Amino acid sequence: MAANTGRLAGKTVFISGASRGIGKAIALKVAKDGANVVIAAKTAQPHPKLPGTIYTAAEEINKAGGKALPCIVDIRSEEQVQNAVQETVAKFGGIDVLINNASAISLTGTLKTPMKTYDLMNSINARGTYLCSKVCLPYLLKSKNPHILNISPPLNMSAKWFQGHVAYTMAKYGMSMCVLGMAEEFRDDRVAVNALWPRTAIYTAAMEMLGGGSEVKEQCRDVEIMSDAAYVILSKDSSKYTGNFAIDDEVLTEAGVTDMEKYSCVPAGEEASAGAAVSSGLTTMFKALEGLLSEDLVKEMNSSFQFDLSGPDSGKYYLDLKSGKGVVAPGTLEGADCTMVLDSGLFQDMFAGKANATTSFMTGKLKIKGDMRAAMKLEKLMKKMQPKL
Repeated sequence: MAANTGRLAGKTVFISGASRGIGKAIALKVAKDGANVVIAAKTAQPHPKLPGTIYTAAEEINKAGGKALPCIVDIRSEEQVQNAVQETVAKFGGIDVLINNASAISLTGTLKTPMKTYDLMNSINARGTYLCSKVCLPYLLKSKNPHILNISPPLNMSAKWFQGHVAYTMAKYGMSMCVLGMAEEFRDDRVAVNALWPRTAIYTAAMEMLGGGSEVKEQCRDVEIMSDAAYVILSKDSSKYTGNFAIDDEVLTEAGVTDMEKYSCVPAGEEASAGAAVSSGLTTMFKALEGLLSEDLVKEMNSSFQFDLSGPDSGKYYLDLKSGKGVVAPGTLEGADCTMVLDSGLFQDMFAGKANATTSFMTGKLKIKGDMRAAMKLEKLMKKMQPKL
């Protein structure tokens, strides 16, 4: 892994959303150098499903060798951001690095995205990033090697990155547009503004909750690949490295880290062979699914699904769980709540527990149109079927 060099010793790093996940991993990485770390996040009380608060994160940062400052901050509030920045400057004397990590996500289509959800994502992702950058910049301009790093994707205008979750992509691309504009705006001031994005899904507690279980690890990388890549970027000369949309493993490869297997969440050779053709599997799978159909299941799911399969067992199938005891059959269901487009082998592997739907979607192997909440319900149904396959 990317070794700590001490380059961030004594530097002050302001991180939004650092109570858990990627944000906390970056915080712990820079803390090993002896950095001052500001945990700007909302979680002051324990979440019922997700571990960690700003105070537990602060304890870990201090133990790792850093100096932590936990601040209760909702980055939608200009006043709270300003207060946190002022508290940071009063305690540490300035700000050298800003990590815009806080983000909201809802992978829902246009008709399934309430305006409240649209506003939440755009106010946190795009506006929150802009606000934190704006408030921190007067102090970054005084730093000897100032960096802003946004955890956001490359600006790819291909329709596939918008289809199915327009609102989320718009909000996330808002963070990336801050990189595009601010990098050029502050180039002459030596303030580096870059983006970092993972090549694969990253395993976090939130990912486990969304995926419905720890088996999501099978196709994920650990958070350390992002924290190591972030550390490499933050160690660079801010006057020479700016305006980049970096991918985690590419950053590490360039830095001399060639073994990415160490970041895998499962040992080599144990990954599921998602997509492997199993010619007789579909029949067994659909029989098992038919055995689960019931009025109670319809009441629980209240969703309909269309499966468009490619590969050796290509075809169209549907699952209607909106009336009666439900129906599973070959063919096309008009107006299905959720349509999944994928390889037939991967389809069978997901139902058998050898591949995870959430990870397959995030890695591009599974395309989902329509209601993402329905897709998450289906993933739970898949788990019920696994003992029967």
